[in-house]
Amino acid sequence: MWTFDPTEQVTAGFVATRVTAAAERRSALLSSGHTDSARLVFSEADGVPGLIADRYGDTIVCQLTTVGADAWREVLADALFALPGVECVYERSDADVREREGLQARVGLMRGRAPSPDLVANEGGFRFAVEVEGGHKTGFYLDQRDARAAMAQWAPGRSVLNVFSYTGAFSVIAARSGASAVTSIDSSGPALAVAVRNGELNGVDVGELIEGDAFTTLRGLRDRAKQYDLILLDPPKLANTEQQLDKASRAYKDLNLLAAKLLAPGGVLMTWSCSGAMSMDLFQKVVAGAALDAGRNGAGRELRIIGRLHQPSDHPVPLSFPEAEYLKGLILQAP
Repeated sequence: MWTFDPTEQVTAGFVATRVTAAAERRSALLSSGHTDSARLVFSEADGVPGLIADRYGDTIVCQLTTVGADAWREVLADALFALPGVECVYERSDADVREREGLQARVGLMRGRAPSPDLVANEGGFRFAVEVEGGHKTGFYLDQRDARAAMAQWAPGRSVLNVFSYTGAFSVIAARSGASAVTSIDSSGPALAVAVRNGELNGVDVGELIEGDAFTTLRGLRDRAKQYDLILLDPPKLANTEQQLDKASRAYKDLNLLAAKLLAPGGVLMTWSCSGAMSMDLFQKVVAGAALDAGRNGAGRELRIIGRLHQPSDHPVPLSFPEAEYLKGLILQAP
């Protein structure tokens, strides 16, 4: 839905103005000195349904996910390239949702020069490699910016387990914040190789890297009676629709059950769901069920909520479109 106004016509100028206005709303964030990277356009939340556009310095990486957005492809590319300081607009329209829309994947340069192979996202004094051409989504997870900053306060002196670590942004911040040890688990060897590079970019040893399935690896750590002071559990989307919620809930419960068993006394668990179909209320109930089953002798594992996590301000949630609030998380502490 482009507009609720029946008298308003959706023209090239209308579409371009929506893009410009969305980018302007991020100007305070990008001029704050904290970061040079942000989500400029967040689809329906910014009145441009089907367009995701993330800015990394002078480079914009975008995804067009609907037939409607694809119809305005050239207009959207021009509008993004016209933004101040933009030198490159690159398309990563290869998400599965395009197939459901009857669209073929499209990947490649849209405007300007090719993206730099050394492109980084600067965030809070850290530098993270952006895998524009081969990485997940648009190359980096901007939606965890606030969570990464929150995590830093818990890392000093703690042993950290980062599950579904991808390219290790949490691991790098934990290491540089004074963690006593950092272990990262991911199924992708190339992603872990980028994690090493991210450590080098920030002058730290990223720690132990384990390539493997998260469920299998966590069970192995449990069987070896390993314990960690800070566990980060950030799985990929497990439910695309409400029909998949039951299966996803079981998977979320299994993951959080394993994490709860690995959590040391006084330890902190930061756990997320990025499945838009799963509400915060349901997610909390699933995690509570995992904690109940994690204790010994049927007593349960007491975990207390000490914080809640949400997507940052460049991923807004309109009151008229609550479905935009896909990312939710809990910060839990054991006695």
